Amino acid sequence: MQNPSPPPLIQIEGLWSQFGQVVVHQDLDLAVRTGEIVSLVGGSGSGKTTLLRQMLGLETPTRGKVQVFGENIHQADGARVQQLRNRWGMLFQHGALFSALTVLDNVAQPMRELRTLPEDLIRDAVLLKLQMVGLTPQDATKMPADLSGGMVKRVALARALALEPELLFLDEPTAGLDPNLSDSFVELIRTLHQEMRLTVLMVTHDLDTVFALSTRIAVLADKHVAAFGTPQQIVAVDHPFIREFFLGPRGRRALEGFRQEAAADAGQHGTA
Repeated sequence: MQNPSPPPLIQIEGLWSQFGQVVVHQDLDLAVRTGEIVSLVGGSGSGKTTLLRQMLGLETPTRGKVQVFGENIHQADGARVQQLRNRWGMLFQHGALFSALTVLDNVAQPMRELRTLPEDLIRDAVLLKLQMVGLTPQDATKMPADLSGGMVKRVALARALALEPELLFLDEPTAGLDPNLSDSFVELIRTLHQEMRLTVLMVTHDLDTVFALSTRIAVLADKHVAAFGTPQQIVAVDHPFIREFFLGPRGRRALEGFRQEAAADAGQHGTA
């Protein structure tokens, strides 16, 4: 007898989002399994950010259910929601660092909010997190205004990982980065996903990032998840948005790079 598969880490069922007369989501369903990297893509106005905020408990859907770690986060009390939030990390699009705090204090903030850790342990933990994202102890004393765009992303990622989360939310993680910085940041996320056994939910419009990281892609269109599957499955779906987004010139270049990388990986495994 086979063991039953574990429940999804994120389960969304029958979700509606309505603002006045405007319906953004209608009967939307989504399930994210433990260990996945799921990319949420969609056109402007498809409700990607709204859905992300609902998963974070920052917005309440008009109706439907949003479960994270098996709990309906819109029915839990404030203390329970905070406990759940301590189990996930969030990387905001522009970093959302506190401009008046040093790098060390920015990363330390979630640990200090727990009010359970001594300051010397917090400092050691912050330095470890900075090392994990490729930054040095010297960077810990800098102010956000002194950081490059790539460093802001890394500090924000270190803060998102401060409490050793099981689940990581990423909002446009490579937005604003040049191609080389974007590639190195994608590789950092891939490495941390493996080393920390993270589950990742990522909102992005960057096709190279989508193909490089995603185990599955959820396409928001027509007010619900119009397609959900592996990159290979998604590009085979006949849908206007998918044709435009994935099979236009940019999409074809990103897809070809993905296929070449997959073929190289298969060759390495075949000769190992």
